[in-house]
Parts: sequence; structure tokens; C-alpha cells
Amino acid sequence: MFWNNKEAKHKLVVIGDSLSQGFNNGGIYRTDVNFPSFLHRCIEPTPDFDQPSFTAQAGIPLNLEVLVRGMSEEFGDEITWNEYLPAATHMLKTLKRIKKYWEGGLKDLAVERSSPYHNQSVWGFNISDSWVVNEQNSWHHIQTNPERFTVFDMLPEHAKFTTARLVLNPSLKKDNELETRSQFDNAKVLADDGGIENLIVCLGHNNMIAAITDLKMIWTEDDNLEVFPGKRTHTVYRPEHFEIQYRKLAEKVSKLDAKRVFVPTLPYVTIPPVCRGVNSDLSSKRLGYFDYYTRFWIWDEDFDPEKHPHLTKDQAIQLDLTMDEYNKIIREVADEYGWSVVPMAKNVAGLARRRLGGELVRDLPKGLADALLKQESTAHLVDEDGDIKLSTDFIRLDKNGQLYKGGIFSLDGLHPTTIGYGLMANVYLKTMAKAGVKFQHSIDWDEVVREDTLVSNPPKLLAELRYVLRFLAMGNQEKFLNFGKNILGQAMDLVSPRQKE
Repeated sequence: MFWNNKEAKHKLVVIGDSLSQGFNNGGIYRTDVNFPSFLHRCIEPTPDFDQPSFTAQAGIPLNLEVLVRGMSEEFGDEITWNEYLPAATHMLKTLKRIKKYWEGGLKDLAVERSSPYHNQSVWGFNISDSWVVNEQNSWHHIQTNPERFTVFDMLPEHAKFTTARLVLNPSLKKDNELETRSQFDNAKVLADDGGIENLIVCLGHNNMIAAITDLKMIWTEDDNLEVFPGKRTHTVYRPEHFEIQYRKLAEKVSKLDAKRVFVPTLPYVTIPPVCRGVNSDLSSKRLGYFDYYTRFWIWDEDFDPEKHPHLTKDQAIQLDLTMDEYNKIIREVADEYGWSVVPMAKNVAGLARRRLGGELVRDLPKGLADALLKQESTAHLVDEDGDIKLSTDFIRLDKNGQLYKGGIFSLDGLHPTTIGYGLMANVYLKTMAKAGVKFQHSIDWDEVVREDTLVSNPPKLLAELRYVLRFLAMGNQEKFLNFGKNILGQAMDLVSPRQKE
């Protein structure tokens, strides 16, 4: 093996999806505060860890925090009835600019670079996308599916494929080698250029996540396991199909000859608040499941199973049992190949307050508590016993504009906040240290809290969360504004690994 002969050149390489790329609040924005970035800064001297930047126009396809913060600055702590139209106009102007930028209408998006990024993560990718998708077929999909410029489609429709192009071939040059490289092809280039010491493979979440974003259960068939994401119609991989893909992944990982490989278990998709459990009178406290799961912007008293998309309790249980099968496969394959398994599923489950009946069973790092106490705006999140009051609920603010619920998941209800990514990094760090990775520093929790503006300085409008979500979902304004599909609905379509209908 390469690393038996000399020290590997590349200390940390990642092949992954939205969670390792750092997606939150509805878009990919600050890649410097994703969990791999927190990890690499714990190594001294700090190794190279290159990854693309998406900070232009506050990210792609949509940063809900930036959008709501801009509206809060423009209209104050609340939007009154006579401000509906100005607020909608402000929002549309912002979204139009974002859409135009990421479709190349304001500047060339290409970056002069021929060597692959260390972080080969693209949001929305499932397991097979890591070897199926490249810049060439992403560009072909964009070219053969023209964008629509109407108020009914206010977000960049091909955001996922634009992101893939900028990660896989940032120069966008039509070179036969560069434009046909997949995530694994790029990782192989790095492996051949001095070797990989630590490889994180963060994939598998999107083999089920469409069931939650689309609220539909459509199982894979034998002939559609590796279909291009732009043509995918299923939402859940059968366990036997997941195993086929994961074992094929393992074969490709083994050819990279990395010194250490780290793979996470996959959290239950029914935990993130992207789907809201409604009917608070749980049928079984022990099971902890709700009767229905619907959109996070639909409140209990508004929910109508005849009107609103939803999953049933039985479907939610079936998804979780299927995820148990996925994780069993992951552990078996990891054991066969000598990989280290990062217990992410167990750690996320321990923070699921609603499911656990209000209790948390997962200890949070003392360093995080100390960092929260240092800031006046977050000190209230640590109680007198030193326990941190953060959970997997959707974010809620009190009348003073301070967070009192949530804090783990961002405004898209699916991806972590910056603090959430810090907690992910902490779980990885513990697993990696046990496997022999030498970390000279612990996670800088002061930095994590400081960079998490959603928790430390939330937009004041979020104090009226129900109203803001209704506004973004056009719940009461359809006739007044004459919009088509709502902003949040479009965001769910874009995040979904399944083809839009």
C-alpha cells in the first residue's frame, strides 16, 4: 500500500453529499463552516483542504436566513397587511437576482483550476451519483431542460447540476478528461498524487430523503438503481438495492488505497423537522410517532389529510425500519473493509426531543456550553446545571427575538445549523481520534457559535414564525399575489433527489 511506504500527501479528502458540503437554510453558502472544515482546523500544521466557494448572492439555490434577514431589515419585526405587496416585490427582486447569477447571467462562473478539490461533496447526491454524475452529463441535462423565467419558478431550477459542475470541473473547460470526471475519478487523481491519509465517505442519506421532501413512498425497481438524478422517479431504495450500491461503493473506495476510511451511520429521516409530525395526542408514547407527517409550515390545527401532502405513521415507521437495514449494511461492509463507522444515527436520535417526549439522552460538549455562555445572545441556552437547551425541533423565538427551541436544524428543516455541523464534527473527531488520527486542537466552539448567526442573532421576523412560513408558502396570499408554486415548495423540489413532476 502507498501509505506504508511514506506519509500521504493529502491529509483529508471527502466524497459526500449536502451534509459534508455544508448545505443549510436551503442552500450551499459557507463551505468554510461545514464539518470537514472544522475537523481539518484541528490538525497542526493545518493541512490543505480545498473546496469551492458559494458565497456569491448568499449561496445556491436559496438561503432562507439571508432572505428573511433582508426582509426583517426592510420591514422591521413584522410585516403588516399593507406591506404584503412591497414585501413580495422585495423578495421577488432578490430571488430574480440570485437566479440570474447562478444561471450565468451576471458573470462567468468558471474558476481557473485543474486539480480536484479535497472536498468532493455535492448536495442531493445519492450513492451511485458519486460515479455516475460528471460535469459533462450535468451540462447536458441543463442544456436539454431549459430554465423557465416566470413568477412560478423563482429559484434556479438546475442549481444541483450547476453545483455539481463547479465541484467536479470548476474550470468548466470542455476537456475530455476533466468534464467526464466523477467524484471518485477526482478522488483517484488525489490518491495518485501522493496518497490519501483520511477519507470520509458521507453518502447514503439521499437514497431515502426524497420520501420526506416529496412526502411519497416510491420504491426502487431492479432496473432503475443508477439512473441519472434528473430522471429519477423513486424516493426510497429497497434495502437489497441499497446493499448493491453500497458494496459497489466499497469496491471503488478500496481502489483509492486511503490509509483510513470513515463512514457515518444514517440518521432516521423522520427526525429532522422538514416534515412536521401532527396530531400531538400520540397514539403510543413508547413508539414516539405522530399520526401524520406533513410540511413544516403547516400547523396541527390547519392540517387536513384530504388536502395536504403527508406520510402516515405506518409509513414513517416503515422508513425508520428500512433505515435500520441500511445501517446494518453499512456496519457489515465497514467491518469487512476495515473502515471506521461514525455513530451519527445514534447521536442525532438522542437529540430528538419531540420523539423522546421532551427528554434528551445525548450529552452535548462542555466546550459548546462554555461558548454559548460567553455570548449574551446565547447564554440563556445553557441552564443552571450546565445543560444545553438545543434540540432537533424547528427553530422558535420568544417575543424578545431569542431562540428558545431548536437550534440543531436550520431553516430548511433538513440540514444542520452551523452549531449542528460543529456537533457532527465532534462525533467524527472522537471516532477519528480512536482510529489513530492525531488532532492537535479540539473544535473551536467559540468560532462555531460566533459563525452561527441563525442561533446567535436570528432575524427578528422569525419571532412570528408561523406568519413568516405562511408568507413564504403563500398560505394566505395566493389570490392576492397570484403566485404559482410557493417558495418553500420550490425549495423542497430542488433539494429532493427525485425528478420534479
